[in-house]
Amino acid sequence: MTAGFDRRSLLAGSLIGAGSLALPRLAFAQGTGSRNLLFVLLRGAADGMAVLAPVGDPGFAALRGAALADYDSAPRIGSFFAVHPAMAEIAKATTAGEALFVHAAATAYRARSHFDGQNLLESGGTAPYATKDGWLNRLVGLMNEDAPAPLRALAIASAVPLALRGEAPVSNYAPSALPQASEDLLARVSLLYGADGELGPLWARALETRAMAADDGLTNLRDASAAGELAASLMRGAGGARFGMIELGGWDTHANQRGAFARSARQLDALLAAYRTGMDAAWADTMVVVATEFGRTARLNGTGGTDHGTASAALVMGGAVRGGRVIADWPGLADGQLYEGRDLAPTIALESVIAGAVAEHLRLDPTLAMARLFPGRSAAPLAGIINA
Repeated sequence: MTAGFDRRSLLAGSLIGAGSLALPRLAFAQGTGSRNLLFVLLRGAADGMAVLAPVGDPGFAALRGAALADYDSAPRIGSFFAVHPAMAEIAKATTAGEALFVHAAATAYRARSHFDGQNLLESGGTAPYATKDGWLNRLVGLMNEDAPAPLRALAIASAVPLALRGEAPVSNYAPSALPQASEDLLARVSLLYGADGELGPLWARALETRAMAADDGLTNLRDASAAGELAASLMRGAGGARFGMIELGGWDTHANQRGAFARSARQLDALLAAYRTGMDAAWADTMVVVATEFGRTARLNGTGGTDHGTASAALVMGGAVRGGRVIADWPGLADGQLYEGRDLAPTIALESVIAGAVAEHLRLDPTLAMARLFPGRSAAPLAGIINA
């Protein structure tokens, strides 16, 4: 571990003692009320060392060479970490105390296959393809057990991602470039499906989602900002979805990483900034969790890119997040400290980050949340994510 680090958390400008991460008093399953949760999955293995560069570790310059110059004027969190300059709005949210990073985090998966890694992250299972439903769907089901009416869950995607698949009812929405269906056609389909016990409720939810999206005049996902605005339009207000998911690709940077990563980072930054603005007053009761299936190699390869790695960085944002800091048990970047001699070593279970964050935000018992969302995991849920 690098000298001068608290083993769990680095606050901007000052170290935090272990006592500050004590578990806050949480009531069991009080329901979400107006609380919102958005999960953003970065598909392709986002490089955590580019998201949040450990510029204070002397090994970083040796591993990344010219890329170090990208962080000369980048926003800092303390003296050790620098936020990628393309993530300016995320950095502002961190400075405002509404965002935190968890570094050197990884799921239990170690084999570096995108498909298997994403499956394990989304399903929350103990092995790829062993679990057929997703942790986010199980969370919706858990919250619905005490809810007076089923809580809405929505994916901004053309198909429901694995994380949201399961027994709890969910819907998805992705604007199409095709001409809009006429109101007459919609009415005829409603008559056709209305008496069907299975298709009727599904059609009704689809019409509700379509109507809510139309309120903001958005017709397609032209850019990441539009995706963030659309998600906010479908999640804010009494009739909005309480749970949402967005997928963002483009993180598989095997070549020319500096340019490719910056483009993807700007998209993520724009998406989250638009979502935060669109939620307006509801931002105070909103949490965003951003994660990826695994990290990338610590060293640049011969084409200026990085290959599939292990540990990465996660991001938690929200109006109630105790932000402005990095939670990390930093493993170091010397040759002997790298995982299998090539990757940032994992020191925090990503499953514990997700379970701890959603448990605190939704007022769930954290042990129950860990057991239901990520069954078979021995890691304890991470505490101290939000303001108690």
